Amino acid sequence: MTAYIVRRVLQIIPTLFMISLIVYGLLALKPGDPIDELRFGNPGFTQADYERLIKLYGLDKPWYVRYWYWLGRAVQGDFGPSRRYGMPAAEYIFRYRLPNTLILSGLSLLVAFMVAVPAGVFSALRQHSVLDYAITFVNFIGVSVPIFWLGIMLIYLFAVWLRVLPAGSVQTPGIVGGWAQFVDRVRHVILPVTALSALQMASWTRFMRSSMLEVLNLDYVRTARAKGLAERTITYRHALRNAILPIITLIGLAIPTVFSGAVLTETVFNWPGMGRAIFDSIIANDFNVAMVALMFISLLILAFNLLADLAYALADPRIRYD
Repeated sequence: MTAYIVRRVLQIIPTLFMISLIVYGLLALKPGDPIDELRFGNPGFTQADYERLIKLYGLDKPWYVRYWYWLGRAVQGDFGPSRRYGMPAAEYIFRYRLPNTLILSGLSLLVAFMVAVPAGVFSALRQHSVLDYAITFVNFIGVSVPIFWLGIMLIYLFAVWLRVLPAGSVQTPGIVGGWAQFVDRVRHVILPVTALSALQMASWTRFMRSSMLEVLNLDYVRTARAKGLAERTITYRHALRNAILPIITLIGLAIPTVFSGAVLTETVFNWPGMGRAIFDSIIANDFNVAMVALMFISLLILAFNLLADLAYALADPRIRYD
């Protein structure tokens, strides 16, 4: 197991290198440069100022040359400054944006898991019932509806029509401290969590149902019934433990997916998280911020792929990576 972990960790390094090269190259192909926002937003900005800043930031060099300069600083922990926010890009992402994304993504995964596992088990135990068909129908809708469209519909229904929940942002201005602020933040997070968890919820429910149906038909389950064990014991102590193995893998793979999916959700709901920062930084040509956020998501994908494999082995003693 140790040799497998070391080998997988070492594979992360060249993978991150290739990802950073591709992402940096794609950002460099975007029209415009980071100085454009200063040039078009400041009437006193002259051509001489533009040329001086282009040379100062090294933007007069080819993108692959700039990439090696960026990589040399990045391996030392310096991802460059955010020209839009006037601070190091890494500090802006990890101090001001990542905590909000962690709240949104963590709650979304928790809600999806708490709904999907019981719904999948119940649907399998009541196969071909009316409720089973209803859950399956809702799941097909959940995996088919785009997140941004669902977010807009939720805003229209609950914020515009019913007016029971706020349309976006993280809290209402002027409410600071105490129970009132906590309640206000809970109200703001309900709609984005619902939109972000919908896809995972529907997908996990389908997998849980299929896995549970497969396990319930295995020989050891029939043997447990023949011995006279209670149906509840058979379902939750014997069948569920094996049926939940695919969900463990899916959860590990879904964590970075939720972070990347938060780009659309945070943009629709104006949630000040890392996903919204990626969108804003690309629009404003603030490439250093975009690189920090995108590389962090890439690292999450690689790390949680490894953790999912290890969790799978811990849940099923038959699996070995020797």
